[in-house]
Amino acid sequence: GISALTKAGFETLTEAGYSPAMAYFETLHEMKLIVDLINQGGLADMRYSISNTAEYGDMTRGVKVIGQESKLAMKEILKNIQNGSFADEFLTEMATGSKNFNRLREENANHLIEQVGKEIRSSFVWNNDKIIDRDKN
Repeated sequence: GISALTKAGFETLTEAGYSPAMAYFETLHEMKLIVDLINQGGLADMRYSISNTAEYGDMTRGVKVIGQESKLAMKEILKNIQNGSFADEFLTEMATGSKNFNRLREENANHLIEQVGKEIRSSFVWNNDKIIDRDKN
């Protein structure tokens, strides 16, 4: 999913020596702007609104990241959803104590992108009006 792609991008940048804060902004923080642009006017308007460099990179490098191998994996996952094997796996996971699910949640919560993001987001003035409030929901 999108979180796996975002984390992979973040890890690629930090492993190359970029600061975690810069990697966070480049891979996760700017995502809202990109999604808002797509929602408003589709991929064409999003590409129109970003830099020419980013537009060129999207059209020439994006297919190298999400290419044929990714599409084949998506088809396999869709097959698992359609034939019920994903649902069976999930229901078994829930019925047997959710050990793997809880481990994955913890691993993701402890990822550097979450630690850096929490620190960065805490400094935003708009952060006081939360969409998700874990204390209430």
